[in-house]
Amino acid sequence: MDEPWLTEDVQKVLREAHHQAETADALAYVFKLMRQAEIEPTELQLVILINHVSEMVDRSITGEQLPAVEPEMFAGVSPVALNIAGQLVNHLGNLSDSEKYVVSIHFETALQNS
Repeated sequence: MDEPWLTEDVQKVLREAHHQAETADALAYVFKLMRQAEIEPTELQLVILINHVSEMVDRSITGEQLPAVEPEMFAGVSPVALNIAGQLVNHLGNLSDSEKYVVSIHFETALQNS
């Protein structure tokens, strides 16, 4: 994947993922969504995001579910961030609705860079 956001640190996390191919696919998908929304994450935000996406891929494959969260706790998260998060959760499949809210924080934080 010829991708400028695949920095050395991001590639290291990707190499350490339990399900590298699936994580790389999810990462390419989320990069596309972020670009469409004109989100420009910092390198640190990318590393944290790829760690989270890798864990989401693991849960999607193993069927492990996050505990329920209160959606009201995420009332301050923008519709853009929630939409990207929801699309990622749907793309991966086999994840609880809680995943959308938890991962949305990464997109919301990166949105603040502009």
